[in-house]
Amino acid sequence: MSFNKILKSILPRSLFYRSLLILTVPLILTITISTYIFFDRHWERMAGRLAFGVAAEIEFILRMVEQGIDQDQLDNLSKDSLESLQLNIQYKENTTIQKETTQYFGRGDVIKKFLYKELKKKIDNDFRIVVDVEEKWIQVQIQNQADALIVTLPERRLFSSSGYVFLIWMIGISTILMVVAIIFMRNQIRPIKKLAIAADRFGKGRDVPFYKPEGAREVRQAAKAFMGMRDRMQSQIEQRTFMLAGVSHDLRTPLTRLKLQAEMLPESEDKQSLQQDILDMEKMITAYLEFAKGEGSEDSERVELVEFIQRVMNNFNHTQANIEFVSVEEAIDFYLRPIAFERCLNNIISNAITYADTISISLRKDEDNVFIDIEDNGLGIDPSLYQDVFKPFYREEKSRNLKTGGVGLGLPISRDIILAHGGTIELDQSSKGGLAVKITLPF
Repeated sequence: MSFNKILKSILPRSLFYRSLLILTVPLILTITISTYIFFDRHWERMAGRLAFGVAAEIEFILRMVEQGIDQDQLDNLSKDSLESLQLNIQYKENTTIQKETTQYFGRGDVIKKFLYKELKKKIDNDFRIVVDVEEKWIQVQIQNQADALIVTLPERRLFSSSGYVFLIWMIGISTILMVVAIIFMRNQIRPIKKLAIAADRFGKGRDVPFYKPEGAREVRQAAKAFMGMRDRMQSQIEQRTFMLAGVSHDLRTPLTRLKLQAEMLPESEDKQSLQQDILDMEKMITAYLEFAKGEGSEDSERVELVEFIQRVMNNFNHTQANIEFVSVEEAIDFYLRPIAFERCLNNIISNAITYADTISISLRKDEDNVFIDIEDNGLGIDPSLYQDVFKPFYREEKSRNLKTGGVGLGLPISRDIILAHGGTIELDQSSKGGLAVKITLPF
């Protein structure tokens, strides 16, 4: 798998989360790099200097003790150190301490690391460092021959909380900036989502009177372009509908006269041939007009698909075909153009009845789509012709001709109706041996 494919599989799909990722990644990198530089350059250097000062003070006290002082001098030194340096000094005779061998981890061990490093430079005596993180004090135990010098000091002499304060402030400010950015980002993306919903509804044949341009300038431009396209398409559909209504009237009027004149002719083979030609012409004109007219100005309505398909099946009760209907759902509410969609199903079922005696209709759904499969046990179609039969006026020579009532527009009309609903229609081999028409409609 290539790097681009791996990257695409990892990246989020939605514009909001991609924008959030673009904002978050640089911010996290900035915080991480700044924190690393601060702790590596500033905090550790400051901790080292604090440890250097404390180690120098302890070295001074140890040298005075090693030079020899009596108990009064020791008490005065301890008093002065406590008041001036915050160092509490104790001297214990005949006491042996454990040498420092601790590994350095955690906050307390960080303090020990710097203090140990500085003490090691300044004194040769064995020593041990004890850190009480909870009580926040540090004790340095130094071996002086057979005795022990114990120096206790507060943690703040060696540790500064400014690093943690800096980190907390940085995280806090970044969180506030992130929240503000998310709020503004949502407001910017909301118009794009509304435009996508409006385009999807219009593509499925639903009206979108509620939509109005809003958001950033570029989004408003796209919205205005969409609304202009919608108005032009609706105007063209209306003009085409009016024109076809006139064409239908103009063509049917002379056909009606021809039918009346043919009826007045004496019975003969010529009369029957003329009547058959008129009937074929009327049938072809009806098919052509239905194909050209498409869906007209019909509005989408909410229908219950199970009942709708059963009602369409009732149109074929007079036929000898055995039509079965199977639905895994008791009810499916769906928005569609009822007249157009009924015409679509009528075309497909009529086509199946022409070439088969058993038809099976199945209905199911998932989270995103509704699936309608219409299968028959007829002769089927060569798979190489699956795309050709959707072309207007295409007829398979063996069976699809005028004698069977087909003019090659049934499947093209059905396909246009399905596409106008935002769906897809495909042909496949049926499990019954014939043809399977598979319709997918998005919610």
